[in-house]
Amino acid sequence: MKNKEIFHTVVLDEEKCKGCINCMKKCPTEAIRVRNGKATILYDKCIGCGECVRTCTYRAKLAVYDSFDTINDYKYKVALPAPSLYGQFNNLDNIDYILNGLKRIGFDDVYEVARGAEIVSDITRRKFDDGNLKRPVISSACPAIKELILMRFHSLKDNLLDVKPPVEVAAMLAREKAIKETGLKSKDIGIFFISPCPAKVYELKKKGVKNEVDGVISAGEVYFKLLSELKKIDDLESLLKSGIVGIGWASSGGEASGVLKEKRLSADGIENCMSVLKELENGHLTSLDFIELNACPGGCVGGVLNIENPFVAKAKLHFLKKYRPVSMNTVSDTDTEFEIKDFYLQEKPQIIESFKLDSDFSVALEKVKKMEELMSLLPMLDCGGCGAPSCRAFAEDVIMGRASSSMCTRLDN
Repeated sequence: MKNKEIFHTVVLDEEKCKGCINCMKKCPTEAIRVRNGKATILYDKCIGCGECVRTCTYRAKLAVYDSFDTINDYKYKVALPAPSLYGQFNNLDNIDYILNGLKRIGFDDVYEVARGAEIVSDITRRKFDDGNLKRPVISSACPAIKELILMRFHSLKDNLLDVKPPVEVAAMLAREKAIKETGLKSKDIGIFFISPCPAKVYELKKKGVKNEVDGVISAGEVYFKLLSELKKIDDLESLLKSGIVGIGWASSGGEASGVLKEKRLSADGIENCMSVLKELENGHLTSLDFIELNACPGGCVGGVLNIENPFVAKAKLHFLKKYRPVSMNTVSDTDTEFEIKDFYLQEKPQIIESFKLDSDFSVALEKVKKMEELMSLLPMLDCGGCGAPSCRAFAEDVIMGRASSSMCTRLDN
């Protein structure tokens, strides 16, 4: 599948779906309905967090990503491993085994996303020193959280850090390096991110977004390819060029600690993040400097495309980074033609109007009135029997023509 053509990175296997409402109840943006015995996804409300993939016991929700074979479409292939990949393997005492293994399974070079993370940390510290950030600053590194804010917490939009995420910074530098070293044209060089979650797949491949990543591959698929190769490595090439800060981004709190601010908060798990965002929206937590939120439990180590238990992976990473230098990458010492401003977001994040009832304000207002009238008749138990996650969502479905009021068994029709 060509880059930028993927609109949604979570799909439903209807044959496996049993019509339970577990996924519907867990969705943070109420993007799932269960009608006619099957779940459906309202993609205009989906943030690609993968919570439904994690929740579904029948494995009816599937994450979408590029096939590993797509790397063969390019003359020169560069792997961008997320630091969470390092925590997936047992009995690993040196990250260089992973990086060498990636070259053995088909990549010509490796550029760690952890290096990009250290540069983002460096830029963030510089921006704090400049003093022009709206506090508390909210990390924009987790795409699911960024989409959630733009969809449901509009007042917090300007608190988002306006720096590109580590994978995009790493991709920019990896392509520049490959062009310099090989002399190839950019179109002949494939940059592939090894992702722990569908949210990062969505961010890198959604329509209209320009970045240097040509494909996004599942960490789980790469894991199984690496397993057999790791045992065959005799001569270990020194490839690791990141320190504690970059590797630490793999788990919750890693980014926040790299900012070097005492007044910081980190939370993980979509429900916990929602609670923090509600507190912020209500005017609390204003004394904080920096807030790091990760939709997945434990941080990126908890991504649904990973293999290992997130807490076990975090423990492994703690051991692997133990004897590393604090950081090995800053903007100043990076051999690049890019300037700091090139690593800033080129456009300000835009509000996502997924809950807008109509583009015409007067029509929308009339629909709100009808919703409120219907809600006054509903039991407000949020039981899910109607196939909607809440009575409010059901009222919206009825007003928008997605459901009939007769679907509520507790409503006197």
